[in-house]
Amino acid sequence: MAVAILVSALGAVLAKHESRKRFIRLQELIQTRDQLDIDWGRLQIEQSTWSTHGRVERLAREQLDMTIPGHQDVMMVRQ
Repeated sequence: MAVAILVSALGAVLAKHESRKRFIRLQELIQTRDQLDIDWGRLQIEQSTWSTHGRVERLAREQLDMTIPGHQDVMMVRQ
């Protein structure tokens, strides 16, 4: 009987220890997820900033020497 009680107590201790380890890992994963969500939000804001119409137009003019065509340069194509 004493051996059964000892084995049972040891099993309970090991189960509790494993439960605590898994809870700690869960908390770490939740923290990682939250940090990734924050980073994702920042990247979305950065992407929208880099792709604004004004910035794209300015870069097209400055780096590619592009200009907006005048009315005489625009041709309408109809099918």
